[in-house]
Amino acid sequence: MIGWSGHELALPVAMIFPALWALSPSRLVASLVSAGYFLAASRGLPQGVANFYAADLWPGLLLWLAASVFFVGVHAALWAKEPGRWLSGRGVAVRYLVVAALMALPPFGIAGWALPLTAAGVLFPGWGWWGLAATAVGLMTMTSRYWSIAAIVLGGFWLWSAATWTPPKLPAGWKGIDLDLGQSLGRDGSLEHHQELIAAARVAATGSTRFIVLPESVLGFWTPTVSRHWQEGLRDLDVTVLAGAAVIDAGGYDNVLVAISADKASVLYRERMPVPVSMWQPWRAWFGDTGGARAHFFANPVVEVRGKKIATLICYEQLIIWPVLQSMLHSPDIIVATGNGWWTAGTSIIGIQKASVAAWAKLFGLPMVMSFNT
Repeated sequence: MIGWSGHELALPVAMIFPALWALSPSRLVASLVSAGYFLAASRGLPQGVANFYAADLWPGLLLWLAASVFFVGVHAALWAKEPGRWLSGRGVAVRYLVVAALMALPPFGIAGWALPLTAAGVLFPGWGWWGLAATAVGLMTMTSRYWSIAAIVLGGFWLWSAATWTPPKLPAGWKGIDLDLGQSLGRDGSLEHHQELIAAARVAATGSTRFIVLPESVLGFWTPTVSRHWQEGLRDLDVTVLAGAAVIDAGGYDNVLVAISADKASVLYRERMPVPVSMWQPWRAWFGDTGGARAHFFANPVVEVRGKKIATLICYEQLIIWPVLQSMLHSPDIIVATGNGWWTAGTSIIGIQKASVAAWAKLFGLPMVMSFNT
């Protein structure tokens, strides 16, 4: 609960978990420890589901428990203990590395929330892939007999980082606009709504600002009419607006980020991992049905706007690891993070999303721009 409280500097607390997992005297206890960790980290899910579906807490509680199955199952299956000895079981460190890899990559990585590896950016800001490797080694050591030494060393890096911490920089010429439109965002397709959004973008397009980011789903359905209206609204400005929208067809829809300027408007990015259950519903195809958001798993890891390589993370992609690591393999210049979190009211979910993105931006020394609706 402390590590995943929505404050990036608290993330390293989560690195205690591997030691508790390895310390468990039995597989049952290891399972309970894993369940406790995952359920505490994702504690905002029941309330979020209740808000989203305007229902009571029971559906959210069931989904909360179901989401923990992969995390608990993998940790339980790979737990091992040498009889009579704690934290020194042969191969436990390697087993934890396998656990971390499985939970970071699909298919298990689809529900791979709250991985301690996210703390790399807090412990080793600017170290990039070396910092990720150092964190992995630290996590492995936390499962060994040398866990106390690892805790002291990692704690030293944590204190040094906390003493010198500065938030990720906003890239020059970029501006993110946060909105407070609740669940009406993306559902109001009226001309007045789009005119108000264009007016907000025009107000933000001052001075040296050349790129404006709006939240996920802000434009609703992406159509030729919406495209032309926005291009006309930006006609006299040298600015590019990046905004969330949905592209629909007979088979379902894509959750996308579009780029709009006075002379061009097009789909820039298609979400790699939409929110499971509420958006991504692959079981529909098993029964010959259609609908739901498509997952473009390993597509478009970076996109380019005016010569800038951008790593885009929409909503759920900020909570899991493989989308951001895939993007980092392509050496982006900027991280752009958007979300539509009206349904997270009363939870720490948006805070966790922002803290995670900030940690990754700091690890790789990249500027970051965010835009959320609440």
